Amino acid sequence: MSKQNYRYIYGPVPSWRLGSSLGVDPISGDEKACTFDCVYCQIGRTRPLTEERKVFVPTEKITEEMAFLPPLKIDYITFSGTGEPTLAANLGEMIRAVRKIRPEKIAVLTNSSLMHREDVMKDLFLADLVVAKLDASSQDIFELVNHPVRGIKIDAVIRAIKDFRSCYKGKLALQIMFIEENKVYAKKIAHIAKEICPDEVQLNTPLRPCGIEPLTKEEMAALERYFSGLNTVSVYRAEKKEVKPISSKDTLKRRGKV
Repeated sequence: MSKQNYRYIYGPVPSWRLGSSLGVDPISGDEKACTFDCVYCQIGRTRPLTEERKVFVPTEKITEEMAFLPPLKIDYITFSGTGEPTLAANLGEMIRAVRKIRPEKIAVLTNSSLMHREDVMKDLFLADLVVAKLDASSQDIFELVNHPVRGIKIDAVIRAIKDFRSCYKGKLALQIMFIEENKVYAKKIAHIAKEICPDEVQLNTPLRPCGIEPLTKEEMAALERYFSGLNTVSVYRAEKKEVKPISSKDTLKRRGKV
C-alpha cells in the first residue's frame, strides 16, 4: 500500500504528549464533525456542530489499513483526527479490532463533551490512555473558547470527567489549551484539575497555524505554577521524537498535524 492510499491512518507524528503516535481517524469525512467549534482548532471551523453518534467509518476499513502497515516503532495508536472521536458509534469496536492486530497502547483524545454518556464511557474504558480536554472553569469562558453545541454545560462536563476518573482503570490525562481569553482563569482551572486528580496535566497553547496567537514560554511557565502538586507536562518543555510518516503529506495536512 503506497503512502497516498492511507485514508484513515495517519502519521506516525512526533507528539509532545505521546512520543511517536500513529493516528487513527474514526470520523474521516470531507468536513469536520465535532461537538465544539474551538477558536484555536487547527483543522478549521465546525459547520454544523453535532452531538449525534453514528458510524462514520466502518471498522473493517481501519483494520484493512492496519494490516498493510510496514514495520513501525511507535508508542501509541491514537484515535483523533477530523473531529471528536467519541462521535463514532463504533469507537469501542474499533479499539477492540486494533488490539487484535497491533501490540501498542491505545490512546483517545476527547474534548470531554460526551463523557457523561454511558455508551461513550464504556468505549473509553477500553483505551490505555484517555486525554480529556478542559479549557474553562465557567460557562461564559467555555462558550467563548470552545463554542460548544447548544445545551452542553461546563459543569456537566467537569462532573463527567470526575465520574470517569473515579472508575477508569487506565491513565487519564487532562489537556488544557491556554490562550489569551482563558489565561486569567488558570488558577480556577487548576483548582478543578486538582479535584479531578488526573495522572497527568498537559498544558498547551496553539503552536500550529490556527489564527490564534500562542502564549509565550514565559506566560506558560507562570501559569504552570498554579498546577503545583500535579504531574504536569508543558508543550514548550516537552521533547519530540523524530519519526518518519508512512502517510502522505496531504493526509497529514488534512489532519492538522503539520
